[in-house]
Amino acid sequence: MKVLAIETSCDETAIAIVEAEGDEQSAQFRVLGNALLSQIEIHKEYGGVFPALAKREHAKNLVPILEAALEEAELLHEDTQAIPEETREKIVKLLEREPGLEEQFLEFVSECEAPEIDVIAVTTGPGLEPALWVGINFAKALALLWNKPLVAVNHMEGHILAALLSEEKRGEEFSISNLQFPILALLISGGHTELVLMEEWLSYKLIGQTRDDAAGEAFDKVARMLSLPYPGGPEISKLAEELREAGEASEFTLPRPMLHDATCDFSFAGLKTAVLNLLKTRADITARERQHLAREFEDAVADVLWKKSARALEDTGAQTLVLGGGVSANTHIRREFAHKMKVEHPGVALRLPSPALTTDNAIMIALAGFYRARRQDFAADIRANGNRSLSS
Repeated sequence: MKVLAIETSCDETAIAIVEAEGDEQSAQFRVLGNALLSQIEIHKEYGGVFPALAKREHAKNLVPILEAALEEAELLHEDTQAIPEETREKIVKLLEREPGLEEQFLEFVSECEAPEIDVIAVTTGPGLEPALWVGINFAKALALLWNKPLVAVNHMEGHILAALLSEEKRGEEFSISNLQFPILALLISGGHTELVLMEEWLSYKLIGQTRDDAAGEAFDKVARMLSLPYPGGPEISKLAEELREAGEASEFTLPRPMLHDATCDFSFAGLKTAVLNLLKTRADITARERQHLAREFEDAVADVLWKKSARALEDTGAQTLVLGGGVSANTHIRREFAHKMKVEHPGVALRLPSPALTTDNAIMIALAGFYRARRQDFAADIRANGNRSLSS
């Protein structure tokens, strides 16, 4: 099965074409084409993602990204194609809210053959709804023109499946197999911090979640307090690692919110406020103090994430722990989880995503699209849902 996947949930425009075969016990994947364009540089001046701007950039970039992915996959074949008037009118209606996309789209598809793909998968949530709608309407237009089935993909399911991939082999070939259930997933990103249990394949139960800020959001807000550039997570991590490499402990002490609470829920708003209050006592923070504060903040986040995950492992009896989402790329968090798992839960498998697949990408959407397509989970009238949950 060849899956063309589209991801526009936030500030990455991504399209991938993945060839997949197998079943839920063992599946193999080969990435035929993968194109991604990040908007980070555009959003830096806002200190975060500006939804209307993200929507505009997706509309501008989807056709070039599609062309690049198809060309890499060797599925781009030039040929003049006549589009039936009724189909053209439907496409125009679908894309009318995306300035410039309709013209680009019709020009491109009228000059190439329909590619040999079997299904189109698109992210429908969670995420920024204006951004999600651009990808959804683009996917609908392609499905209509090429007469292909559509699969609506949960973005967070994509993150889980990306972490379950085996080590890369022979370039762009992967597999998912030999899984031990139940599987507990810690999903940590700019918008999400939650623990989700998968007792049966693709069936989820929410175990714990943040009651306020997500971990990635806290990283970005604290980075802003420290006058570090956006995105803040990598900048804080860089400063913290410099201090660790120097063998210095932090001179500051920050709270670990809800660390001893009996639930598996998280809270990071108090930690963020503690940083703000500390900075108010210092009129002018030095570069060295910034390093110390970055390390203590990162240590605090890692401590809370591990403690809650360990409690969830005990409560659920999970045999596999998965980390997914953008914050799962954090070097210290990955290192801490690898060490703690070996010491405290040696019988539980730890699955960490490849760093390249921690941020938003279309490969993970293709994985979810494949498994959903195998179940004939197709839908013609899909809609964006910015708050879409895995457990509902």
